[in-house]
Amino acid sequence: MKTTTIAIVDDHNIFREGIMLVLNQIDEFDVVYDTSNGLHFLEYLATNVPDIVLMDVNMPIINGVDTSKKALQLVPNLKIIALTMFTDLAHYTQMIEAGVQGFVVKKATKNELYTAVKIVKDGGNYFSQEILQKLALQSVKNNQFNKEQLTIREMEVIQLICQGKTTNEIAEKLFISVKTVETHRANTYKKAQVRNLAELIVWAVKNNYFSI
Repeated sequence: MKTTTIAIVDDHNIFREGIMLVLNQIDEFDVVYDTSNGLHFLEYLATNVPDIVLMDVNMPIINGVDTSKKALQLVPNLKIIALTMFTDLAHYTQMIEAGVQGFVVKKATKNELYTAVKIVKDGGNYFSQEILQKLALQSVKNNQFNKEQLTIREMEVIQLICQGKTTNEIAEKLFISVKTVETHRANTYKKAQVRNLAELIVWAVKNNYFSI
């Protein structure tokens, strides 16, 4: 089995060392780099590309949003999972727009972190349920999203997206082409009036298309 290489970027030393200890206990994972500084990570990334990056949102010198943007300019296919506290929700949309594939709360369990890394490594997206719950509640209060009827197939696709399935996995499960999956996803974006996958997941939770 191929080892998944992981880099951790977080300015809280004790937290970062704890995450390293937890991840290195998992045979499939190998923490190959850690730093407290986004600039140092970007220097590392110039010559080394890990499979997964765990990125703190709030950091001095250069924050997680800017570090993620610059990192994805260097390596467009880089897979980044944001590490966040609930107080970081103001940066949620910024991190998603920067290109991260997931969000994990810092108090997550070892099993949740393992799941997040595996799903994102395989091309899916992962968002901690606690984050989805709070964002869904926030969207209700702000009346951010409008509900429009989805077709049965669109509902099937959106439910699988929310489960972290990749486009290829959805196509195989529903016995349809990848292009058809992408068409259904584009239609749900339009109907939900959302700009990205993260907002689509929150919309699906709010409108009871997916349960958390």
